[in-house]
Amino acid sequence: MLQLEIIREEKARIVAGLRKRNWNSSQLKVIDQIIVLDDQRRSGQKELDDARAEMNKMAKSIGALMGQGKKEEAEQQKKAVVLLKDKEKSLEEVLAATKHDLDQLLYSVPNAPHKSVPTGKTPEENKVFKAWAKPFPTLPADAVPHWDLGKKYNLFDFELGVKLTGSGFPVYRGQGARLQRALIQFFLDEAVKAGYEEVLPPHLVNEESARATGQLPDKEAQMYHCTEDNLYLIPTAEVPVTNIMRDEIVNIKDLPIKMTAYTPCFRREAGAWGAHVRGLNRVHQFDKVEIVRVEHPDNSYKALMGMVAHVSKLMTKLELPYRILLLCGGDMGFASAKTFDFEVWSAAQQRWLEVSSVSNFETFQTNRLKLRYRDTNGKIELAHTLNGSALALARIVAALLENNQTADGIQMPKALWKYTGFKKIG
Repeated sequence: MLQLEIIREEKARIVAGLRKRNWNSSQLKVIDQIIVLDDQRRSGQKELDDARAEMNKMAKSIGALMGQGKKEEAEQQKKAVVLLKDKEKSLEEVLAATKHDLDQLLYSVPNAPHKSVPTGKTPEENKVFKAWAKPFPTLPADAVPHWDLGKKYNLFDFELGVKLTGSGFPVYRGQGARLQRALIQFFLDEAVKAGYEEVLPPHLVNEESARATGQLPDKEAQMYHCTEDNLYLIPTAEVPVTNIMRDEIVNIKDLPIKMTAYTPCFRREAGAWGAHVRGLNRVHQFDKVEIVRVEHPDNSYKALMGMVAHVSKLMTKLELPYRILLLCGGDMGFASAKTFDFEVWSAAQQRWLEVSSVSNFETFQTNRLKLRYRDTNGKIELAHTLNGSALALARIVAALLENNQTADGIQMPKALWKYTGFKKIG
């Protein structure tokens, strides 16, 4: 959530950023509405404070009058206090309604993109930050996509997933299951070596946690909701891990805070039919290792590039062709100020598949989280949060299978041998 003072003091920058997200003039009216409501909130708060101050003053006066034996005058002031209490209650109700309306408007406004974010409306307008410069894998003439390889080597079963749960819930079997477990352990080990503390969070979160990281009210349609308990299955480990620091004031000396977690991820919308969403390309449940950082504002963009380097290292160790995109304003997530996407080359499908997003949210999440730090002078400021997929498994598995298929099996990259216990599938 954008800070009110920034909206007021840097209105031109915020409006320019929202235009970069393709907000039109009609949508931008919400900024003026926010300022008007904030003026009303301030005015209402002052009137309420004044009424309370007057009541306190009268209470002291009543005590003095009673001490002086002026009971009649004291009774008159008591009546005035009763009227002020009625006024206080009315002012509190109006102020609460104003704050609610203001919060709802603030929740509706996405983050303002960083000045380095390119203008654009669609994914086609994202900028290639790092291209793949080496040769792409050469496959045998009878190469097939991963969904056929899965059947051939009994690695995963979509029909069984439909039987157990429904479409988009694959069941991994044999070497396919072991490959999943190997990748999870490999990604966690690499994150821990990079200085991230491993945590194992719950896989369901409450409404406050989902709202704090920006999933609510923006992404309700994408989340599985347990209505009886009002809990949400997590779409990513970012949600519970970032919320670990909710309502905290940390010492500047404790920054950066770096955490990593493996969780299954659950997403309701799985897209339309077609080859681009076939097999493991898009599923309702998938495994992912997430990295999360809490940073001093002065260091967050350096940290962002450090996270990009970390994910690049993973891709290199897996021997997978990849490229990095800098997302344009129109393709960025609601809470992000700047995002890099990693795409892996799927040799059998002849297309790029997104496998990671690495984002800096600046103070957008911490404003909701009330996650702050105390600087060396004792001043309390909002920290910056960042997160990244390191990595999401489903499409990584698809690329590993497709790119490494040979006439006598599927070769595994050397980095995974000690984790899988095998060098080849088949």
